[in-house]
Amino acid sequence: MPLIDHLIELRSRLLRSVAVILVAFLVLYPFDNRIYSWISEPLRVYLPKGSSMIATQVASPFFAPLKLTMVIAVFLSIPYLLYQVWSFIAPGLYKHEKRIAMPLLVSSIFLFYLGVVFAYFVVFPIVFGFFTSVAPQGVAVMTDITAYLDFVLKMFFAFGVAFEIPVATILLIIIGVTNVAALSQKRPYIIVGCFVVGMLLTPPDIFSQSLLAVPMWMLFETGVLFGRLVERQMKRHKADTADESA
Repeated sequence: MPLIDHLIELRSRLLRSVAVILVAFLVLYPFDNRIYSWISEPLRVYLPKGSSMIATQVASPFFAPLKLTMVIAVFLSIPYLLYQVWSFIAPGLYKHEKRIAMPLLVSSIFLFYLGVVFAYFVVFPIVFGFFTSVAPQGVAVMTDITAYLDFVLKMFFAFGVAFEIPVATILLIIIGVTNVAALSQKRPYIIVGCFVVGMLLTPPDIFSQSLLAVPMWMLFETGVLFGRLVERQMKRHKADTADESA
């Protein structure tokens, strides 16, 4: 296809993606306060008796649920967005590349959602339980709704991206940037790097940092494991190609 046709197709897919996000937002908007209440539940259950979340800005009660609803709309639209990306690039891939790329695409969606679920159901109860229990005497824990939203969205993004490590590892192996042997040799540095990333992407406490760093390490090991299978498949494909050429 000529370049202009590619750009027209790209514009069409972008417009479809935006339309799906807007439809999801309009469907969710009537429930924006309920969605915020559900997202804030992990903190509210640990607030001291008589305490509650507060809004320190005039427009916060409106904009905080609105912002959350838009983020949830994008979040729910991710499978369709990635489908549009796949449909755009798939015609340019070879058959063996498609066999590898499709499972990676599906896995990336699943792992991102898994990271968000892990943050909500595992990390948040531990982190919020700890934060509310160490408040100094005489200090009432009353979190601002906007500050809380920014915190949880940052955590959702951090854990969602961190859970993509197996996919990233396999992609690096496929494109030839590294291999399983090199990754195995660099394991100590990667473990240290996981804790550094945990320190940068999470609040400054050892609990939330470890809750991100340790799963990142385990996911790296998962990526190395599947990377071995990918290397074997790539070697088999090269051997088959060589035989056909001969």
